[in-house]
Amino acid sequence: MSGWAIYPSLKGKSVFITGGGSGIGAAITEAFAQQGAKVAFCDLALEPSNALVARLAEAGHGEVLFRQADVRDIDQLKAAIASAAEAHGPITALVNNAARDDRHAFDTVTPEYWDERFAVNLRHQFFAAQAVFPMMKEAGGGSIINFGSTSWMIGQGGMPGYTTAKSAVAGLTRALARDFGPYDIRVNCIAPGWIMTERQKSLWLTPEGIEELMKRQCLKRQLQPVEMARLALFLAADDSSAMTNQTYVADGGWV
Repeated sequence: MSGWAIYPSLKGKSVFITGGGSGIGAAITEAFAQQGAKVAFCDLALEPSNALVARLAEAGHGEVLFRQADVRDIDQLKAAIASAAEAHGPITALVNNAARDDRHAFDTVTPEYWDERFAVNLRHQFFAAQAVFPMMKEAGGGSIINFGSTSWMIGQGGMPGYTTAKSAVAGLTRALARDFGPYDIRVNCIAPGWIMTERQKSLWLTPEGIEELMKRQCLKRQLQPVEMARLALFLAADDSSAMTNQTYVADGGWV
């Protein structure tokens, strides 16, 4: 972990991550494991999630707990959170990362598809926070990190359900920060820009897209998932103890 900050307050902390098996989520899972946290994550995809657990175990980062769950099914999500708390103790850091930025034309969207976009990109964040609140309250505090997106800030088209849901994450963050604050539970949002996950590179990245990205970003390089993980570590650690009710844009200066 050369060059990385070490946060003593994260060692032994019970952490739960949604969508932690691939992409930005996998980088977050690995980052917390490297800090010595007790890490649990849920994901729908079995193969990459099991491979991540095996790789982290081989690297000596302790036992990372994986529970398969579809975050659109709130009962499955709550069961995964309960299982993590039973194994690792009360969860005091929650990372609401799970999302899917599927493209969709506005004239093809049905009411059912619209609701599904909100279920996978927004709704579960509230219910995960609701589930961990009693644990954090009993523990005397905690940190919740919601993942939003800069897609709505830059006015990106071609996926109105996704961008609308992600814009609402900022509002949810502020609402929960106000309600949870008296119990020393901090709630913040990370809004990534275009992060070069394998999904992004295989589905959306084109030479034209890279050219446009390099024109609009202040930083003239492609941002990596680990850079989002480092911010999540800081927001979960005691080092950010005065920080809540905020959205932190991590986009290389695009917005």
